[in-house]
Amino acid sequence: MILLRRLLGDVLRRQRQRQGRTLREVSSSARVSLGYLSEVERGQKEASSELLSAICDALDVRMSEVMREVSDELSLAELAQSAAASEPVPAPMRPMFNSMSVTSVTGVPGERVTIKAPAEAVDVVAA
Repeated sequence: MILLRRLLGDVLRRQRQRQGRTLREVSSSARVSLGYLSEVERGQKEASSELLSAICDALDVRMSEVMREVSDELSLAELAQSAAASEPVPAPMRPMFNSMSVTSVTGVPGERVTIKAPAEAVDVVAA
């Protein structure tokens, strides 16, 4: 089972670590206890919208950016879960990283095209 609180915690932790900040610094800035922030980052506690807003403010990151990253990870996790269950993936579950259009591809079988997504690179093989 995919837990949204765990994905959210992972994203928040990565944001904090990218900035080279400690739990203590962020918890102080967000005015939330260090222990509670730690539990949110580990996916053990659900963050309310107010708490999430305070953490995002403390990290100086938009909540929409955090939620977009969580959404992308959720899409990938659902795809991985479906692949593990050997079930076809319904269209609404496919990740929507960015809209794009391809006007021409050479059509050479086995040709690899790399599409850059926000956090991942996806290989597409021409059929």
